[in-house]
Amino acid sequence: MMDLLSERLPFYNSIAKITSLADKGEIKMVASGLSYTTINYLLTKIDNVDIVLDKLRKFKIISEVALLDDEIIEKGLNSNFSDFEDAVQYFSALKANCHIIITRNTKEFKESRLPVMTPDEFLASIKKK
Repeated sequence: MMDLLSERLPFYNSIAKITSLADKGEIKMVASGLSYTTINYLLTKIDNVDIVLDKLRKFKIISEVALLDDEIIEKGLNSNFSDFEDAVQYFSALKANCHIIITRNTKEFKESRLPVMTPDEFLASIKKK
């Protein structure tokens, strides 16, 4: 989500293609509520708050929000993940019945029972089908 909304090169193109698939209804994209607050915090340090909120609103139209609740926080705090935020993302994805996690930070998801792919790996995997 950060690469998309910040248009961070060279990573933007791959995530933009995935987002386009979600916009067309070809895939379902889910982001945790934690992602929205984190992205807002980071992007408003480098961009106008109104622009950032507009980007988040547009992203929300084509994606679903995975809930963040007491159970997810508890599981994240007591997991074997080395990074708490990644644990929260993971348990949010599980609760939302996601089938895959797409991130450039794949090394932090060694504990995942879900497949974890980079955006490029995901695009390559769907081309094979």
